[in-house]
Amino acid sequence: MTNFNCSCTCRIPCLVFALIASFIIGTITAFLRFAAVITVGPAFLWVVLGIAVGYLAILLAKTPFFGDTCMRGCNICAILSAILTGILGTIFTAAILLAVEFAATSILGAILTGVLLFFVPLFLTGTVCLIKCMEGCIAD
Repeated sequence: MTNFNCSCTCRIPCLVFALIASFIIGTITAFLRFAAVITVGPAFLWVVLGIAVGYLAILLAKTPFFGDTCMRGCNICAILSAILTGILGTIFTAAILLAVEFAATSILGAILTGVLLFFVPLFLTGTVCLIKCMEGCIAD
C-alpha cells in the first residue's frame, strides 16, 4: 500500500466552494426548468448516468491507494465523502428522471432536475479539490 507524506494545503474552503457552486447551479437549473426555458432529454440523462457510474468504478478502484492519509492532516476523507455523495446522488436522481417523464413546467420535475444538477457539479468540483489536495502529497 502506498503511503503519502502530506503537506497539502487542502482545507475546508475548497469543499465549501464546491457545495456553494453546486447549490447555485442546481437552483438556477430548477428555476429554468420550471419556466420551461430548458429541458432535460433522455440522452443527457444517460450520459450523466454513464459518467457517474464510470467515475464511481474508478473511485472505488483507487480509494485503497490513498492509504492512511485521512489521519495525516490531509482533508481527503471529507473530499472523498463529497465526491461519493455527488456520484450516488447523480446516479439515483438520473435513474428517477429516466424512469418517470415529467411535464416541462412540473414543479417536481424542476426540483429533481435541480437536485441532479446539484450533484453533478458537486462530484466534479470535489474532484478538483481532490486533485488540488493530492498535488501537495508525495508518495513514499
